[in-house]
Amino acid sequence: MNAPTAFPDPKPVPPYKHTPLFPLGPDTTPYKKIATEGVRVEKVLGKDMLVVSREALRALSEAAFGDINHYLRPGHLKQLRAILDDKEASDNDKFVALDFLKNANIAAGGVLPMCQDTGTAIIMGKKGSRVLTDGDDEAALSEGARDAYLRRNLRYSQVAPLSMYEEKNTANNMPAQCEIYAEGDDAYKFMFMAKGGGSANKSFLFQATPSVLTKDRMLAFLKEKVLTLGTAACPPYHLAIVIGGTSAELCMKTVKLASARYLDALPTHGSADGNAFRDLEMEQEILKMTQSLGVGAQFGGKYFCHDVRVIRLPRHGASLPIGLGVSCSADRQVLGKITKDGVYLEELEHNPAQYLPAVEQALGGEVVKIDLNQPMKDILATLSKHPIKTRLSLTGTMIVARDSAHAKLRERLEKGEPLPGYFKNPPGD
Repeated sequence: MNAPTAFPDPKPVPPYKHTPLFPLGPDTTPYKKIATEGVRVEKVLGKDMLVVSREALRALSEAAFGDINHYLRPGHLKQLRAILDDKEASDNDKFVALDFLKNANIAAGGVLPMCQDTGTAIIMGKKGSRVLTDGDDEAALSEGARDAYLRRNLRYSQVAPLSMYEEKNTANNMPAQCEIYAEGDDAYKFMFMAKGGGSANKSFLFQATPSVLTKDRMLAFLKEKVLTLGTAACPPYHLAIVIGGTSAELCMKTVKLASARYLDALPTHGSADGNAFRDLEMEQEILKMTQSLGVGAQFGGKYFCHDVRVIRLPRHGASLPIGLGVSCSADRQVLGKITKDGVYLEELEHNPAQYLPAVEQALGGEVVKIDLNQPMKDILATLSKHPIKTRLSLTGTMIVARDSAHAKLRERLEKGEPLPGYFKNPPGD
């Protein structure tokens, strides 16, 4: 064969200028340092390389899935409190918001998770070019997630197919969904998510046509589709809408990331290079539309959604994928990172009681306050003297009648006693 080794006189092309599809701005996340062990810097070919041990990855993942099943972001809690302070919110909206705040307060005790559906463990990592590990990162991160589910009172939701129609609970919530990308320089960055079945089931892909790309048609289309979300996944929602995408799977992956507010630092305008961007004006239009639907936080009212994210993506000229999805009231995600300075995890709110309204309840002519920092036996002794009637007295971290069953469970843990089998047996076993 006399095949040519190169095309003669190739057509000249301009130099390639790369534009990231998701050009995120600076990371403003508040982090806490959880470890310094397992991280070191070594010189390799004259460059400083960050060497991360397997145990550092495992420990970070375990800490992440422990935190997100018990604590929420301050921003989410502030949004719940804003419902209570909104004169336009319905009684139903306020009832649901108050219940979620009470629930967050119980979960923050570290014994009972915020939702019985403790979710699928989802891990996304972005590994810098100067980060070295033993190469088995997925296994280490998955092991950490597994350990969190085994060591805490977290339900095992994953079922393994033994055949097309036979399934068995894996009894450890594995497998995790783990995806690792090559991005950045000298840091290893993560997002951890516990995605419950209810909110996952409210993820929808619509293969629309370019004819929908007018304002009136798009808003009418989205109003119809948003109504199909319903209330089964525990609103108020963080609603994500993605318009476009180079593929259907990219569209839906962007929906998930947007619902976790992972893409908030995107630019707010597009470019000829095709970068993703947020449409802030459309976000407000859709939010007002959801408030006007009357669905509310489950039983009618204004707060079907806390907020809306609308992301616009490039697309093939013949395709227009549109994705919808939500993060529900079990808004479970946390960021992490490993740098030369140590292992870090996003700081979630450990004191959700500060977002509860200060309501004084007179019990026999007195206001009862309980210091949650005292031993559980003292809390239980006080609770036994003041039976709960119709309302709670809540002031900051001083709470009347924090769930007594929760207190008893914690007392058993402090004594080293085993918990009831319900908390460890997989569903159906």
